[in-house]
Amino acid sequence: MTDLRNNAPRRYFVDGSGRRVLIGLTLEETFEFERLDSQPGVHFSDGQLSGDKGGRRRVAVEQRWQELYAKHEGAWKTWVAQSREETFGGFSLY
Repeated sequence: MTDLRNNAPRRYFVDGSGRRVLIGLTLEETFEFERLDSQPGVHFSDGQLSGDKGGRRRVAVEQRWQELYAKHEGAWKTWVAQSREETFGGFSLY
């Protein structure tokens, strides 16, 4: 979803201390999400455990990434809906 100038809606807000935080996450969760997101292979799992510690760790990292992403995505969708309501209010073409 983009606005008329093809700008994607922001997914971060600036907290009271001037730090960028993902909508719906705490500062600590934002840091954790960004750290996990930068790791290769995260969120592209085949769901298989390889039987070694590395495979289990990869699955655990992936699951945590998905938890944080789902929390952020839900809050972001709510924010977008509220922003639309504020922008368009009860606007109707009919």
